[in-house]
Amino acid sequence: MRLTSETSSDDVREQLFTLGEIPGVLWTPQGATGPRPLVFMGHGGGQHKKAAGIQARARRFVAECRFAVVAVDVSGHGDRPTDEEYDRIATENQARVAAGEELAPLIARFQALVARRTVPEWQSVLDAVQQLPHVGAGPVGYWGISLGCGLGIPFVAAEPRVRAAVLGLGGALASAEDAARTTVPIEFLLQWDDERVPRDQGLALFDAFASPEKTLHANPGKHGDVPASEFDSTLRFFSRHLA
Repeated sequence: MRLTSETSSDDVREQLFTLGEIPGVLWTPQGATGPRPLVFMGHGGGQHKKAAGIQARARRFVAECRFAVVAVDVSGHGDRPTDEEYDRIATENQARVAAGEELAPLIARFQALVARRTVPEWQSVLDAVQQLPHVGAGPVGYWGISLGCGLGIPFVAAEPRVRAAVLGLGGALASAEDAARTTVPIEFLLQWDDERVPRDQGLALFDAFASPEKTLHANPGKHGDVPASEFDSTLRFFSRHLA
């Protein structure tokens, strides 16, 4: 793990790093020492590790909860090189949707492909970050919606260090099998009028989680219309399970 830059503002330290070919960012309280809870955040499709929504949430985790937060660029996103295979599949999917195919199954197959590469990368990042003295081996949470949900569910299912997860805007076609292996507390976000993930697929995914503690948060609106107030609930959720 190689730290490439560091900045601080409003009592939040931001460190950019690379782990092999993986570019990432770590946010921690300024001057923090010793272990603390860590939230791993997964960005949405076409976004990157420092997308506006990721940064805003990360800084609140740090400022209000004194957590550490890490996010990395998924293959083919952000500061990572273009992935020819992913670009080819995306172009083919656009053509197939234009020809009348349903979008949800195409998204599901694409996310399953990306997850096979992403999950071991994220586990390596978690290993490296928890060796830092100002992060340590504290409890881990996961937050991710849309693509961050499709990749996050197999990550949470495979990673015993994750104790709780906020997920959403995903469907059962992509993730039901991994959801059935997930037993940590879950807060699941669903947009009632989602144009990308059919409502029945979102509800089926929520039903598939084996978690004894799981809560469905359904709001009106399309895929990108998750209300900002949901993040207040996210803060309370992780404070209960990680702090």
